[in-house]
Amino acid sequence: MRQELLSRFFTYVKVDTQSNESNEQCPSTPGQLTLGRMLVEELKAIGMSDVTVDDNGYVMATLPANTDKDVKTIGFMAHLDTATDMTGAGVNPQVVENYDGGDIVLNEAQRIILSPSEFPELPGYKGHTLVTTDGTTLLGADDKAGMTEIMTAMAYLIAHPEIKHGKIRVAFTPDEEIGRGAHRFDVDAFGATYAYTMDGGPLGELQYESFNAAGAKITIQGKNVHPGTAKNKMINALKIAIELNSKLPANEAPEHTEGYEGFFHLMALEGDVEQASLRYIIRDHNRDLFNGRKERLSSIVQELQAQYGEGRIQLEMKDQYYNMGEKIEPVKEVVDIAHEAMVNLGITPIVEPIRGGTDGSQLSFKGLPTPNIFTGGMNYHGRYEYVSVDHMELAVKTIVEIVRLYEAKA
Repeated sequence: MRQELLSRFFTYVKVDTQSNESNEQCPSTPGQLTLGRMLVEELKAIGMSDVTVDDNGYVMATLPANTDKDVKTIGFMAHLDTATDMTGAGVNPQVVENYDGGDIVLNEAQRIILSPSEFPELPGYKGHTLVTTDGTTLLGADDKAGMTEIMTAMAYLIAHPEIKHGKIRVAFTPDEEIGRGAHRFDVDAFGATYAYTMDGGPLGELQYESFNAAGAKITIQGKNVHPGTAKNKMINALKIAIELNSKLPANEAPEHTEGYEGFFHLMALEGDVEQASLRYIIRDHNRDLFNGRKERLSSIVQELQAQYGEGRIQLEMKDQYYNMGEKIEPVKEVVDIAHEAMVNLGITPIVEPIRGGTDGSQLSFKGLPTPNIFTGGMNYHGRYEYVSVDHMELAVKTIVEIVRLYEAKA
């Protein structure tokens, strides 16, 4: 299985599928459609049925049931795109066999090193086969590791018909990294009772709670006057932006929070004296606290509008997704079976909230309860990203065990 995993993974990561938030088309980049069409051909080749890809890049396929039992239809999903934080072009994955627990030189010429001194979890992977970047791009394990694991699990089930299972649906979605992965996903056409996104990180992650999320953009109109004659005339948009940000609690930012703690995150501050803009994301697991955060930002803007003039400061704020735990908790079976599957394989489940969101956040509110499962990747979205092939193998086995348990319990 190991060589099969590596071969698929290397093929997928070499396709540049970085999404583009500034492009409103779906998919937002052509590489995603290229990879989607590659997957269509591979799905057909391994023996999947009902294989489709639509104009928006959503890939779906079916593994028919091989049992007479009435078993719930279960889905497995991964996303085609890679993050916007770092380039996904020219990915050159490096294989580290039997990792010794020490420094890994990613790029000798640029002196880029993956070191336990900065990433203290690394010695825990001693003896593993790791795949790293070459230090100049991200790796794309988020979520091409998940994609690889789903494809490999389907191929395994087809090759082992003695493992009984109900109908299984798979899907690969575009533009998850820019929050649009579920926007055009046809839940009715997918036809699953439950689904799982293979989009988590370290071994054992099992997540069914996510943030409630909103995005905010604040535009400030200043008044630029020559500084020599600016007294009582100039209105400095940048200074108002700094003043606005200072009114938010400094300790409620991503760099100071963990677990269920929410935050305000300043994503961008741009401008000059004449005009400035700020972009925030607002996050909290608790819906009431989430609403309170939005109200707090609104009240700060209103306070500054009263001080500087309402027309000078404009706030645009929009909800992005909600805590999928609200929809999954009433059907906890979907989590319990994944938990049992991991335990059966000797994996210790790590049931923690996602400090972010996945396609499952939106899909759960569209009527498809969708928890998130580990892929074995670490340090997503940057040059220090890596994945354990040993844990990818366990992710494949987890998928197989989940579908086996649904059939066994039917």
